[in-house]
Amino acid sequence: MFRLLSRRAATLVGKLSFPPTNPGISRFSSGGSDGVPVAVQIVNYALNLARSQKSDESYGQALLVMEQGLANFRREENVQDNAAGVVLLGMSTLLSEREDLGGAREKLLQVVDSTHSCSAVKVAAVEALAAINLEMGQDAASSTVADSCPHMLADKDDTSDHMFVRARAVKGLVELVSGNLEAAQMCFTGPEYEKMVSDEGISGNVPLSHGEFLHTCGKLSLAKEFYQKALDTSLTEDFSEQSSSFSAANMSPKEVSLGAMCALGQLATHTGNFQDAEDMLMKALTKAEELYGSKHPKVGVILTSLGIMFGQKATMERSSSLLIQEGLYRRAIEVLKAPSMDHEGLQVERSDIIALARGGYGETLGVQQNRKGEGERMKKWAESVWRNRRLSLAQALDISEPSKVAVIDSRISRVL
Repeated sequence: MFRLLSRRAATLVGKLSFPPTNPGISRFSSGGSDGVPVAVQIVNYALNLARSQKSDESYGQALLVMEQGLANFRREENVQDNAAGVVLLGMSTLLSEREDLGGAREKLLQVVDSTHSCSAVKVAAVEALAAINLEMGQDAASSTVADSCPHMLADKDDTSDHMFVRARAVKGLVELVSGNLEAAQMCFTGPEYEKMVSDEGISGNVPLSHGEFLHTCGKLSLAKEFYQKALDTSLTEDFSEQSSSFSAANMSPKEVSLGAMCALGQLATHTGNFQDAEDMLMKALTKAEELYGSKHPKVGVILTSLGIMFGQKATMERSSSLLIQEGLYRRAIEVLKAPSMDHEGLQVERSDIIALARGGYGETLGVQQNRKGEGERMKKWAESVWRNRRLSLAQALDISEPSKVAVIDSRISRVL
């Protein structure tokens, strides 16, 4: 089977019709084009192939297409580091979508450790590597990666101001996860940063992370503006030949678009605009299912946000939506692959989101006299796995104070 797929991959790569060299690509290396347009085409072709069926076979074929392309670049006498780096970014995106975070991390490390990759490829790899580490719960490693990025960029001749802004935003996200709002603020302020953010060239992860910072500080109107900018500027393609747009893994444009929808839905919940919240979160749910399938953990993240929204709506409007909440939380817990409640204090993947889902489910059951004990047990278990440094689980579930709300980042499946 593997040999058959390998032959198919080689055939697919061979059939790709590569365009003439784009003169603008010469900025990636002093020697002119370095294979980046070809790498971009290979990656986009492979990702479309994988997503067309979302099956093990289609993902396997896509990965082999990229592996074949990578091997071709590495066989060149003059190693085409930028082209190889772009393919590795694509492979990390594919592996991240398949929940192979360790595999995605390994591909990104190869790019970060490469000697000659350009700043555009390097910053995309650092951004994604920091985010993958956060999703895996490796916060210290994420901080180390984020700290290294400005120094890495300073040593390269092709670094633009946009790259430094992205590096600062990555560090800001890491500080948000750690609950260090003052340190995060330093990453999202300053005349140079503000000038670059106002530039139309800044898109995607920068405004989304900045919006999350504002959201956690209770500056909801400003946060909405940044979320909307993140949504509006999310690219339809995963990769392009433009140096400022490379991104990968859980920081890819599709993840940004989904994250911005989820964030806007939460913000509408926190302002009591429940119709807009429901509309946006349902749109995010549909997008997540289309991108990853109905059983992917990112679907569970959106379902948890919906469950919290319906709970807050019931409280504010003095209405009952117990069946809706229970159904959402039950499905979220299933999709997130939450462990049984036989043991407390476990090291759980996506513990923030699972704790919110199970804690919210427990609160829903707690108002039913005949299920109160079951609800209390759920809440106790959820509290034992809660790891957020800024808020307690009770605070995260009680969103009556705008400055004390929990903000779910669907890119990294964490609560900020």
